Amino acid sequence: MALMEFDVTARRRDAHGSEARCKQAVIPLDTDPAGNTDAFNPAELLLAALSACMIKGIERVTPILKFRLRGVEVRVHGVRRDVPPRLESIVYEIVVDTDEEDRRLDLLHDNVRKFGTVFNTVAPGTQLSGTLRRRRPGEEGPPS
Repeated sequence: MALMEFDVTARRRDAHGSEARCKQAVIPLDTDPAGNTDAFNPAELLLAALSACMIKGIERVTPILKFRLRGVEVRVHGVRRDVPPRLESIVYEIVVDTDEEDRRLDLLHDNVRKFGTVFNTVAPGTQLSGTLRRRRPGEEGPPS
């Protein structure tokens, strides 16, 4: 089986921030000990990677399952412990805008948990739990 490889380069811009580069993309990073509201700090970046992993997994599997959806939103909450420094727990909620049956939502959630690279990297080292649910009529926020 062929292995996939990934390369990212991160570089300090100044005392308030850094940036990560991959392919043609650049992501500002909050590496300022005082914080920087214009960038993701490392923990937030990990949570964003987990969210992106879930959405990418959904994008990958929906054509295979012939699953119809209008949008997806992932909400993630992480709790950091100071000693030793680590994310102690991560709770997520995946909100799918769809008319599919509940059993198909369960199937979609199973696929997210089984086949997500970042999901399966993070899961053994933290309390990772969450739900996948249908968007309620009139609920605020896109998923799109």
